Amino acid sequence: MTNAATSLTGTGGPDPSVPAVELAGITKRFGGIVACDQVDLTLHRGRIHGILGENGAGKSTLMKMLIGLVLPDAGAIRIDGWPRTIHDPLAAAALGISMVHQHFSLVEQLSVWENVALGEVGRLNSSGMRDRVAAISDEYGLEINPDARVGELTAGLRQRVEIIKCLRRDPHILVFDEPTSVLTPEESEQLFGTLREVVAAEGRAVVLVSHKLDEVLHATDEVTIMRQGRVVDHRPIDTADARSMARAMVGREVLLRSERAALGLTANHDASHDEADADTQRHEPTQPVSANAPVLRITDATVKGRGGTRLLDGVSLDLLSGEIVGVAGVEGNGQRTLGDLLSSLVSLDAGQVVVKDAQVAAGAPGAMAKAGVAVIPEDRHDSGVVLNMTVAENLLMVDPHRVAHRGVMNKQHMNMLANQMIEDFNIGCAGPDAPMWSLSGGNQQRVVLARELAAEPDVLVAAQPTRGLDVGAIEYMTDRLRQVAKDGVAVLLISSELDEILDLAHRVVVMYRGRIAGELSRTEANLETLGLLMGGSEA
Repeated sequence: MTNAATSLTGTGGPDPSVPAVELAGITKRFGGIVACDQVDLTLHRGRIHGILGENGAGKSTLMKMLIGLVLPDAGAIRIDGWPRTIHDPLAAAALGISMVHQHFSLVEQLSVWENVALGEVGRLNSSGMRDRVAAISDEYGLEINPDARVGELTAGLRQRVEIIKCLRRDPHILVFDEPTSVLTPEESEQLFGTLREVVAAEGRAVVLVSHKLDEVLHATDEVTIMRQGRVVDHRPIDTADARSMARAMVGREVLLRSERAALGLTANHDASHDEADADTQRHEPTQPVSANAPVLRITDATVKGRGGTRLLDGVSLDLLSGEIVGVAGVEGNGQRTLGDLLSSLVSLDAGQVVVKDAQVAAGAPGAMAKAGVAVIPEDRHDSGVVLNMTVAENLLMVDPHRVAHRGVMNKQHMNMLANQMIEDFNIGCAGPDAPMWSLSGGNQQRVVLARELAAEPDVLVAAQPTRGLDVGAIEYMTDRLRQVAKDGVAVLLISSELDEILDLAHRVVVMYRGRIAGELSRTEANLETLGLLMGGSEA
């Protein structure tokens, strides 16, 4: 990476005593919703500033105003002490501001290096761009093939591309909006370790927008906490702790045992967190497992990808009624394909899927749903909701016949059913006619959960069910999954959060290179054993 220190601190550069960014009294309304209300924020060079808050607290909207995607209704923006009006992302880039967005903005048909090159002016040097991608990936521990087609990459690899796109412009003000939501703990640790070195050496100002308490505690120098569009707390990170930050985020005490999934804690986490929060112990699953025949049986399932690569390689798995089975593994080892198989999105090259003693035609549209399998997809924006449709339409899209007569939708009946589901699942929205895009991530996930459970399934596949959710939303989702199992549904929990799996599952299987590398009971499973299996070693 080129050294930006000279441009920042050398002769003629900005005064290092002047804040890199000052936001004063920033206000933004969307109709009757106040997304940001008189927000003040100051960013200094050489420091990482955390912005923490629930989904929908106004964090992302605030950052979109800094990079010109949204114009503020009131307030002032100063960059290096100078008042600025940032009317679009190109103006922000000219000021040295770049952002890694929470949701991907990639062209799937293009390669990694082509996506990184988008927006370049002048003659394109493909060889030079490949080398640039390789250099950034090496420096930040974001290993990736520059020639890989983005549409074939996992969510974690796509996030790497987004980060490389940002870093390629060599900005001196970087905004990371939930950058680690699809990265492994090891990838996140390496990213922030390298980022800290660069920030200190080159005098960059960095914003980390997150809902992960432990990430903010370990990766930032100071934190601003937002709730309902307002700043409710600001403090140096060495005076903060998980409990007080969680309370400030949601406005109430949070059961920290459910918070472990949000914290992303690993085996080498700071033991002081456990000492300080004695009730942070995992919830031990106590629901007895049914002794009846499996409600779901997958036998020798094989799915081949391009070039004959085995995405699933002879996978066999049983699920019992009332049981939560956790599926662990480093992303890209077959977990997504397993979820796609149970979503009728891929066909089997060999093997079979049986639900309640009846074989299901894998890959046949709607076959799994008709057999009693409901799915919370790992990417709700990709395959879980339609953002431009209303809440009611999203709640009832899977079974529109419930509210239609002779092909005509009965809007009154649709809104009545939607209102009942909104109440039952405590979905925060303006009503059934609210556009889906106006809901926070946590409430969008509640819509998906409500819709899938409305079909009264025998099996629920929950793929990354708490990804991108704040601590309060995680608490709600995990409690709901426990209740679903208690009600007799067989739950397949596919998650990259090991503590989430250990907190919820009765039994854990680990996937490695498309196969099941091992199976452990809840009493046998621990972070060390799971880590060995995930890496391809015997436990």
